[in-house]
Amino acid sequence: MKTLTRLSCLASMLFTFMFSPTLSIAMQQVDAEARLVELGITLPAAPSPVANYVNGVQTGNLIFLAGKGPRRADGTEITGKLGREVTIEEGYEGARLTAINQLAVLKTMLGDLNRVVRVVKVLGMVNSDPDFIEQPAVINGFSDLIVEVFGERGKHARAAVGVASLPRGQAVEIEMIVEVRE
Repeated sequence: MKTLTRLSCLASMLFTFMFSPTLSIAMQQVDAEARLVELGITLPAAPSPVANYVNGVQTGNLIFLAGKGPRRADGTEITGKLGREVTIEEGYEGARLTAINQLAVLKTMLGDLNRVVRVVKVLGMVNSDPDFIEQPAVINGFSDLIVEVFGERGKHARAAVGVASLPRGQAVEIEMIVEVRE
């Protein structure tokens, strides 16, 4: 009887945790649109694909965003190799700029960034000198901004890898997977 009572109590606690309104409220409490305003960020027009692909594909409740780089509003990009021409701080800013470009794509696709349930996965590629090993410090620029905008919903799984080169010599390229609601 004691075992049955313990199991019942454990099941009740698990149910409460999984379906708790306070848990879902905690995940939803940050207004992403308002956070952009608070941070002084104006989203640019979504970058146009430069080849035969699209900015993002939605399947079910997931959006897979194509890789974007650190393109400024004037069309120039942060280019060069980390560990050679580009410092970690410049790479961090490039990754942050890339986050803004990805948010612009999401905003275009969704109309409202508050439809984002969760940023699920980020793949950050860093144009690296062979001896450079601080790729995570660079991609933190992307991750930090995403969490600033979405709060807990922005915390994601991530890979930060070094690559020999990137298109047009850009310093970083980042893609992400986002869960959305209708």
